[in-house]
Amino acid sequence: MRHFAELDPGRTDALFLHPPQPVDLAAGRDELATALGATIYSPATRQRLAGDLLRLARRGVRSAVACLEDSVPDDRVGHAEDTLVRELADLARRPEWSQGPPLMLFVRARTPEQLLAVVERSGVGVDCLQGFVLPKFGGSGQPDPRRWMEAVRRASQLAGRRLWAMPVLESRDIAHLDTRHDALFAVRAVLDEHRDLVLAVRTGATDLSAAYGLRRPRGATVWDVRVVAGVLGDVINVLGRADGSGYPITAPVWEHFTSGPRVFRTTLAAGPFAGSGAEDLREQLIADDLDGLVRELELDRVNGLQGKTVIHPSHVAVVHAVSVVTHEDFCDASDVLAQSAGGVMASSYRNKMNEAGPHRPWAERVLARARAFGVARPDVSYAHLLQAQDDAWQAFAHPSGERVAGEPTGVQG
Repeated sequence: MRHFAELDPGRTDALFLHPPQPVDLAAGRDELATALGATIYSPATRQRLAGDLLRLARRGVRSAVACLEDSVPDDRVGHAEDTLVRELADLARRPEWSQGPPLMLFVRARTPEQLLAVVERSGVGVDCLQGFVLPKFGGSGQPDPRRWMEAVRRASQLAGRRLWAMPVLESRDIAHLDTRHDALFAVRAVLDEHRDLVLAVRTGATDLSAAYGLRRPRGATVWDVRVVAGVLGDVINVLGRADGSGYPITAPVWEHFTSGPRVFRTTLAAGPFAGSGAEDLREQLIADDLDGLVRELELDRVNGLQGKTVIHPSHVAVVHAVSVVTHEDFCDASDVLAQSAGGVMASSYRNKMNEAGPHRPWAERVLARARAFGVARPDVSYAHLLQAQDDAWQAFAHPSGERVAGEPTGVQG
């Protein structure tokens, strides 16, 4: 599996100083968690799920979740399970998958029992699974978190290999201040008992917002919703520490995918698009409100989160373009890690101070992301990367070279 594999070698060489490296799906936690990128959810009721997943992979998706939980009506759960089992078997037999999985696939189950039932019924289809998403982890009235982890361990035994767990923190116990700290410490205790199975901790901003009757509108990021930002800060504090005791934490969902009336002027700078051949792409991003996604991604990274839950293919290229390490960050991180004896130095770009001791954990994360997403050449911005992904998709979707009338550049679903 490799990010930006949809680009031809010439375009890859023009964009990347160091191209993304292939990711071995049997690799360790940190490498896989960093490579998750944009994780897209699909209801398990989709009748052509196998084909849909392969189409998403051609679009650049490298992690996906087949959902048996909130996206499936209660009266269709049995049907969804049957469909998922059938589609996993179909996927396992397709040459595009059997020759090397192009993405990481997870299942979001409703209960530990359902999780095990899927594994027991899937036969060869279980070979397609990388693990499970565990919803409302540790919440009152929900399955005991230890039951979830024990189910993942049992599923791993049945599969004959490790299957990963990605618990989602989204319950009211996490949202409310009077129960939050105890709930987080209890979750940490369970995760520490099963550290070998935990790929990443996911955060559910939609449910956390719902605890206060809130929903962030277009033009606002999750970090603007102060009460939810406070929850995310505490999650990072307890579970995201860089001393070896923490876990990778993924960024919450971006839930908008169509345009609407704007209240505020865009903050999306024109500079990265100038001279890139992607000037029209900036206007399309603004029209589709994806400039808000760019801003939220930057704030996610500033706060130590990685990856992103998304609900639409139009989000994927944006997430991955912003995930590529800039030449400046790569130089800073490399300089920091080269100083084994500590000390302070001016950055290669002569615009900041690099301090070898305090900046080392940041630098290690940057170079891990560089391996997964690559390092851009000095004159390449995320706008160039967005344009390249769009060109690759258009070439695949429309071999004649003609764009479909009315199809927006770069952000079509």
